[in-house]
Amino acid sequence: MYIRILALASSMFSYHLLNDTELTALLWAADSSAFAEVFDRYWDKVYIHAYRMIGDEDAAKDVTQELFVSLWDKLKDGDLRQPVSLAGYLYAAIRNRVLNHMRQEKTRNSFTDALGAYMDQSQHTIIEKISEKELSAALDLEIQNLPPKMRVIFEMSRKEHLSHKEISQELSISANTVKKQINNAIRIIKLKLGNTINFLF
Repeated sequence: MYIRILALASSMFSYHLLNDTELTALLWAADSSAFAEVFDRYWDKVYIHAYRMIGDEDAAKDVTQELFVSLWDKLKDGDLRQPVSLAGYLYAAIRNRVLNHMRQEKTRNSFTDALGAYMDQSQHTIIEKISEKELSAALDLEIQNLPPKMRVIFEMSRKEHLSHKEISQELSISANTVKKQINNAIRIIKLKLGNTINFLF
């Protein structure tokens, strides 16, 4: 197999002529052309698989795109073991991403629904219906989705309880930058979870 791949490569072969086994060998060697062929060959199939599970076109496109981006990043870093079946790997990977997406949406919807009930009825007792676990999961989800630098600063402030000055000294940035990053993080979280999150800040 590898002799054939080398022979084809030396003669400027077309990647679409490779079977999946041959293509996978090149793909796991971080061959960008092999990746492009896998993308073209499997995008529609993986997307349809995701759509059948989610039932939402935009969400299915998002998780499919995330899968291929993540795959290429891991291939470049050498973080993956070559699978026996390329198709099997992709279908298993997209299934896992879809299930994770559905869990995240369920957590977020559960949280926002409970807060909506709180606003509608104006009764503080409704807050008690939001479990500590759901609240923590919803917040952690949005914090993890923050830009990396912003997330680090926000966690140092909210989880490690460091002052703006202490954070600025540790990260070698100005205290004003720290303040702006924290304010931006809070604004982003509020946009995702709603202004009813004010009581947490």
